[in-house]
Amino acid sequence: MTDSDTTIRLAKRVAEMMPCSRAEADKYIAGGWVSVDGQVVEEAGARVADDQEVALHPDATLVELAPVTILLHKPAGYSAGGDNGAPATSLLTADTLVLPDHGNQRFLKRHLGNLTLTSPLETTSSGLVIYTQDFRVARKLVDEGQRVEQEFIVEVAGTIREGGLALLNHGLPFNGKELAPMKASWQNETKLRFAVKGVKPGQLQHMCRMVGLSIVSIKRIRIGRVPMASLPVGQWRYLHQYERF
Repeated sequence: MTDSDTTIRLAKRVAEMMPCSRAEADKYIAGGWVSVDGQVVEEAGARVADDQEVALHPDATLVELAPVTILLHKPAGYSAGGDNGAPATSLLTADTLVLPDHGNQRFLKRHLGNLTLTSPLETTSSGLVIYTQDFRVARKLVDEGQRVEQEFIVEVAGTIREGGLALLNHGLPFNGKELAPMKASWQNETKLRFAVKGVKPGQLQHMCRMVGLSIVSIKRIRIGRVPMASLPVGQWRYLHQYERF
């Protein structure tokens, strides 16, 4: 930040301001509670000069920060577990964050570390993608993911074969095995809505081909009980405390 010969560690400055121990000062800094000249500084090793203004957020606490879960509206062309395309995590920035109309969630750089992708989505598809630091969410969506329903809107072209909608609901094979029953219905003349558990890469494309349809686009709009709702494409938000998958 500045020349080390004319500066001191930010943690020392905070410890003198509070007063508190250096270890506690480091926790305030890591928690994103300390700003230097109006900018939040999260690096415990940062240094400051005497003439720089250091401030502590009025809500500062030493309570360990809770892990976060992130909901991203991934555009088609970005990779979220796929083999090609720019990583979808590159879209997770302060500028693309949609803040709630209520609550006091703050953006911190540490929220973008140690993230687990819970429900991969093909590069050619768009829609809801979940990243989490919370082991409870990871256990629900990864370890128990086969039991979590996902909802997709699939735009198709072509003419569906006779009895095709019934086959989409139950009776089609995939990778040599009969698929479990699911919910498939027409949303309008060109879009199908699927509610399915344990969906595999390429499964929806295969199912549509089997009934004479080709896929134009796939969008995932819900995982478990959490919908993507009005989240703009390419933007993200935090999971609210009251939301459960």
